[in-house]
Amino acid sequence: MLPQDLNYHHLRYFWMVAKMGSMTAAAERLNVRTQTLSTQVSLLERSIGRALFQPQGRGLALTEAGRVALRYADQIFQLGDQLTDSLRDETLDHTLRLSVGIADALPKTVSLHTLEAILALPQQVRISCREGSFESLSSELVQHNIDLVLAERPGTQGASHLRVTHLFNYPVRIFAQQRFAHKYQDNFPQSLNRAPFLMPARGNALRPKLEHWMETLGIELNVVGEFEDLALLETFGRAGMGLFAMPSREVQDIARDASLVCLGDAEGVQEEFFAFAHPRSLQHPALKLIFKV
Repeated sequence: MLPQDLNYHHLRYFWMVAKMGSMTAAAERLNVRTQTLSTQVSLLERSIGRALFQPQGRGLALTEAGRVALRYADQIFQLGDQLTDSLRDETLDHTLRLSVGIADALPKTVSLHTLEAILALPQQVRISCREGSFESLSSELVQHNIDLVLAERPGTQGASHLRVTHLFNYPVRIFAQQRFAHKYQDNFPQSLNRAPFLMPARGNALRPKLEHWMETLGIELNVVGEFEDLALLETFGRAGMGLFAMPSREVQDIARDASLVCLGDAEGVQEEFFAFAHPRSLQHPALKLIFKV
C-alpha cells in the first residue's frame, strides 16, 4: 500500500515514464535531465519498497507493482485535470452545485417534486443527477462524491450515521382493469384472496408492506408478476394482467383512464420517501432547504 506521505511529484515522474516507455522520452517530455528523472523514480520505488520498472529491450516495462501504481496514478491525475477544469469555470462563484443520487426504485415524479424547490432558490443552480442502488449511492455519499441521496426507504444499518429526513408519504390503493374489476369489488379486501396480483420486486420497500397487510387480513397472495420498474408494473396492470397497488400520488393520472377501477385502499399501507445527507454537508444551501436546518 502506498504511504500517506507519498510524494506526488515523484508519482507524476513515474506516471510519465510509464506512459512514454523510457526514461529518455519522458525526460524530453518533462524537459528535465534523464539522470534527474531516474533519481526521482528511484526515490519513489524506495519509499514504497517495490520496483516499479524492469528492463525490456532498450526500454522499460512495468512490474506488477508498477501496473497497480499506474492504475491509481491514472485516476489521480485525471481527477487533478478535472479539478483544474472545474476551478477555471467562470460560473463557479455564482452557481450553486448539487450532486444528487437517486435510488433506482424512486419514482421520477418524486425526484422532480423534491428538487424543484431547489431550482427555485435565488442563486443559479446546477443539479447533477445519477441513478443507482441505495447501497452504492450511500457509499458515494459517505465518500463525499455526492451531496444528497433520495430513496424509498428510511435507511440501512450501513447508513445509520447519515442524516435522514422524511419527505413525503402517500396512501396506497388497489386497482384492477375494468373488464374484470367486478369480480373483486364486492367484499373488498377479502375478495383479493387468490386474485392474480402484480407486485413490486423483492427489495422494493412497498413489497413487505403489502404482504404484511394481506397476511394480517388472512388473504392468500397469488403473485403472477414481479417488477423492479413500477412503471412497467402499472403498464401490465392497465393491460389487465393482474390487480396492482398504486400510491395515491398517481391516482389523478389513473382516474383519467376509464379502463381502470379503484377497488379500495390498502389500509395502513403507505409509500414513503426519504432524503439522506452527510452531517458535514448540511451547510449547503440546498440541503438546508430540504433538511430544514
